[in-house]
Amino acid sequence: MSIGKETYASRRAELQRRLGSGLLLFLGNNEVGMNYADNTYHFRQDSTFLYYFGLDFSGLAAVIDIDEDRTIVFGNELTIDDIVWTGIQPTLSEKCRMVGVEASQPLSALKGYLEQSKHKGQPLHFLPPYRGDHQVWLQELTGIAPAAQPSSASVPLIKAIVDMRNHKSEDELEEIERAIDISAEMHLTAYRMARPGVEESEIAAAVAAVATRHGETLAFPTIATTQGQVLHNHGFIHTLHAGELFLLDAGAETKLHYAGDLSSTMPVSDQFSSRQAEIYEIHLSSFWAAVDCLHPGTPFRTAHIAAATKIAEGMKSLGLMKGDPAEAAEIGAYALFFPCGLGHMMGLDVHDMENLGEQYVGYSDDMVKSTQFGFKSLRLARPLEPGFVFTVEPGIYFIPELIDRWKSEKRFEDFICYDKLDSWRDFTGLRNELNYVITADGARLLGKVKKPMSIAEVMEAKNK
Repeated sequence: MSIGKETYASRRAELQRRLGSGLLLFLGNNEVGMNYADNTYHFRQDSTFLYYFGLDFSGLAAVIDIDEDRTIVFGNELTIDDIVWTGIQPTLSEKCRMVGVEASQPLSALKGYLEQSKHKGQPLHFLPPYRGDHQVWLQELTGIAPAAQPSSASVPLIKAIVDMRNHKSEDELEEIERAIDISAEMHLTAYRMARPGVEESEIAAAVAAVATRHGETLAFPTIATTQGQVLHNHGFIHTLHAGELFLLDAGAETKLHYAGDLSSTMPVSDQFSSRQAEIYEIHLSSFWAAVDCLHPGTPFRTAHIAAATKIAEGMKSLGLMKGDPAEAAEIGAYALFFPCGLGHMMGLDVHDMENLGEQYVGYSDDMVKSTQFGFKSLRLARPLEPGFVFTVEPGIYFIPELIDRWKSEKRFEDFICYDKLDSWRDFTGLRNELNYVITADGARLLGKVKKPMSIAEVMEAKNK
């Protein structure tokens, strides 16, 4: 699938309509040296630049001059030295015409254009930079020091972009589903490989190979680990042993840079142990309780609380918690076992637009993001709207260091049975994750390739 120039032109026109006046500045990403200038990290274009301009090339910037009704892309033509190393590319004007932009200028003209607009009294709208080279570039262009740039960024521009990108079009959904289907194939590969004696690194390599075979790349660094209590474990240093759980968190990114994001947990042995099965079933009950809450107008925080309540109920049934599970969820006692948020927006970024600020992306204007442990990691809480694409990913984790800290601080002693937790310290952790879109009357699971969820489905996938 490709997105046509009419779509990019329509997006830019809508953004102009929402802002009304001023100059909108967009900085594309540049190549960045990994250990010296010519040995660069994998290039990834800025997602907002992609959304409005669709140009997946380094060294570009753009302005939308609302008052002059003019859009200009700034960049430099390739030199013969560039062509020797990278091959031929379209000219700058040819690139611009691909996405419906008629005007282009050399990159060196950008500063003068901004200064000219300043003299006309036009307000400058720009986004908070998240890269060091952009901070330096923005200072050179505007004179605003890096420390002052976040507070100088345009809140109206941020809000307009967030609202547009939060509502996915049918073209975007098609591309996201392609990413999810490849991601599901990556996970099915892991189910078949998770056996005693296999290295985490072998599975991580095989998962990446699936994405590469489809001509795509990874949406984020893969998590492939038997130490699932470490939420972001990228080490790949362990050998799988009988009796352990193996956790995979991995997703593909398409050529248009739309992401999939799935998590899976499976036994390394031929079956779940009785204890693993108990926790897995509690986890599934929390997952489906959250999914039952996915409706237009329902705050995603409600889904998070529903999942947390089910986890507290399950922990109480095992003798690890006490008291009212619903109260434990509302006050945060559940977070000993579920310290992260239920999910996040997903699209051109796997955590969509978090460079623009979680408060703007995941929270409505009348909601304030909590600073409390557990709730502070809830990236998405706002009422759901048709077109929102997001992940659902509850988990249950036994983190010895966290247990010890809370016990020493006597936290939530009315809800947590610390004396029963010692025998669970080595359980590690588990999670599953699927991706949904809100529709006019509910939610739709995205992806045509089914990822196993139930214990029976997990065992079937392992034995194929």
